[in-house]
Amino acid sequence: MTTDLSLCEILLVEDNVNDVELTLRALSKNHLDSALHVVRDGQEALDFIFSQGSYASRGTKSPPKVVFLDLKLPKIDGLEVLKKIKTNNKAKTIPIVIVTSSQEAQDIQECYRLGANSFIQKPIEFDNFMQAISDAGLYWTVVNKSPS
Repeated sequence: MTTDLSLCEILLVEDNVNDVELTLRALSKNHLDSALHVVRDGQEALDFIFSQGSYASRGTKSPPKVVFLDLKLPKIDGLEVLKKIKTNNKAKTIPIVIVTSSQEAQDIQECYRLGANSFIQKPIEFDNFMQAISDAGLYWTVVNKSPS
């Protein structure tokens, strides 16, 4: 995980310790874990993105290249986090990848309506989970070109 918060390329918003560990392992396969920061709830995610609260000194000049966002989060749920990011003029271009166990068609529709860039249902099988996260990490941090 990154110690210099201004160099964060991936923000992982996940409260499940096991899913955090699996995601870290998947991203480390492609050496994408050195610029990764993990937050455990929706409020902490918003604080990080908007440089407020305990992240007030972080500054907003270097937003993450991508946010991996779970939907079921404590304090503020993932849909509300997504909505607040995508309705903010300074943050709305940050790619948001929903990574959730939800299979609900209404969750998929609502995420895209609110501006999600991708929706990944967490695969149950270990190898499939590792591959999905690894591929998404590579795409959003290496292949995808974000606006400056």
